[in-house]
Amino acid sequence: MVWIIVGVIVLIILWVICVQNSLVRKRMVAENAFSDIDVQLVKRYDLIPNIVNTVKGYAKHEKETLEGVINARNKAVSAEGVNAKIDADNQLTSAISKLFALTESYPDLKANENFLNLQSDLKNVETELAGARKYYNVAARKYNFAQAVIPNFIVAKIFGHKPMEMFTAEEDQRKNVKVEF
Repeated sequence: MVWIIVGVIVLIILWVICVQNSLVRKRMVAENAFSDIDVQLVKRYDLIPNIVNTVKGYAKHEKETLEGVINARNKAVSAEGVNAKIDADNQLTSAISKLFALTESYPDLKANENFLNLQSDLKNVETELAGARKYYNVAARKYNFAQAVIPNFIVAKIFGHKPMEMFTAEEDQRKNVKVEF
């Protein structure tokens, strides 16, 4: 009878170890995926001042929009933690879209080779960033699911695992864009 109890205790301990290791592995994959996002964000942050300076030469009367982009960039650069970086990134994305909407009013700017190159570089970074966000969301979803299912949630609670936030579109990014010809 004692051996059965000892055997059950050993099995429970082994199960807890396996679940904890699995959760840690999944969390580390998600954290690594977020690091990939960080790399793309740094590239993006580095491009933004060049774009703003190029636009500034053509759109001198658009000070508020340009300052909004720079402020959003600075906030994003200084953001600490996953949640703060996600929020700051969403605000920066919104500010950049306003900047590019503004450039439609300046045909000379749209034809400027430097601006076109910077815009192309930003488009490439945005494409890579979208892929990195998608990968992070998959990894975070797997981690969140693994810690939420029965009976894993018991081990997750004991060891303090918390759900990871997902990248989602902000409300203003979901609005329909008006296209005029």
